[in-house]
Amino acid sequence: MVKIALAVALALPAPLLLILGVHLSPLPAIFVFGSAVVASAFLLVWGAEAAQHDIAGTLATAILAVIAVLPEYAVDLYFAWSAGHVPEHAHYAAANMTGSNRLLLGLGWPFVVLLFVLGARRRGQRASGIELSEGRRMDLGFLGLASLYTLIVPFTRRIAWYDSVVLLALFALYLWRAAQGRRTEPELVGVARRVGELPRRMRRAAVIAMMLGATAFVLSAAEPFAQALVQGGRQLGIDEFLLVQWLAPLSSESPELLVAAVLALRGHQDSALGTLLSAKVNQWTLLVGSLPIAHAIGGGSGGLVLDARQTEEFILTAAQTVLGFAVLADLRLSVREALALLLLFLLQFPFPQTEVRLGFAAAYAALAVGLLVWRRRELPRIARATVTRIS
Repeated sequence: MVKIALAVALALPAPLLLILGVHLSPLPAIFVFGSAVVASAFLLVWGAEAAQHDIAGTLATAILAVIAVLPEYAVDLYFAWSAGHVPEHAHYAAANMTGSNRLLLGLGWPFVVLLFVLGARRRGQRASGIELSEGRRMDLGFLGLASLYTLIVPFTRRIAWYDSVVLLALFALYLWRAAQGRRTEPELVGVARRVGELPRRMRRAAVIAMMLGATAFVLSAAEPFAQALVQGGRQLGIDEFLLVQWLAPLSSESPELLVAAVLALRGHQDSALGTLLSAKVNQWTLLVGSLPIAHAIGGGSGGLVLDARQTEEFILTAAQTVLGFAVLADLRLSVREALALLLLFLLQFPFPQTEVRLGFAAAYAALAVGLLVWRRRELPRIARATVTRIS
């Protein structure tokens, strides 16, 4: 397993430097600890995918999506925890959370669709987008519920303890509902496939070792990586808010995006986009709901308070999420819709002005309302798929 050995080799310097007490300057620290985060994410993704041989199909997708973004959670929860005694870090916790959510939907979803269409054409097939299975209506239902609830956050200007209760309850219901799904054979690729093909005892031992090792690596790297991002931004004269918002999520989510990309190229459309949809549900429930808890453990009170910039970012992220729900309401993401999501995402970067970004949020919301009216017949189906077995 050369790739596993390479990932371990990239991750090992992080805990070794901490044990030896070696302190790096910000830029080398970003590279060393960032590499450990990326390598850990690969190990987690490979292990979680191989574990699908022993877990029910839909639940496996949900668990895979949770595990795959653990490196992202570790960095964000560190900022939320440290904000309890260093209040200015609340700025970075919100940045990391909004960046990871917008990156997954605005870049990840379109990326998978375009690669699937490209792969289909190479195989001599015609495809104009990705079609999800009927079982994905349940994922959409929970994404819709979380989206509706989080619309209250910009009005309160804080992510409070009661938000944690609601969002974590939604996440628990989502996992329980996913556990009721039918078992299917996993569609594995690359390293995960080779690990999954091992005899049962060897496979389970390998999966446990990869999970535990990756968790140790990412926990050792999360704090120094987060601190290096802030200090490195100041040293380079780059807005550290933007560095935390985009570089950290891009590095920690890259393995998940690459796995989805390989699945898309090989024609596994439901698994490719379904994994990213499940990850979005997890981020919008588990990640957002965990921030006030981490903040309280770090000594904070009253929830994670959002300033004007953070509130603006949350509004934009929430509006994009509602549009994502509306686009997938018919279980299909066409090339045109994917390009529209990608274009709206990319156009935000040249315009940091508040008025322009709120204009983008309004555009997201208007498009979402229009699509939901157009696809209103899909909403009862999503509702039924979400609550049928729960009731």
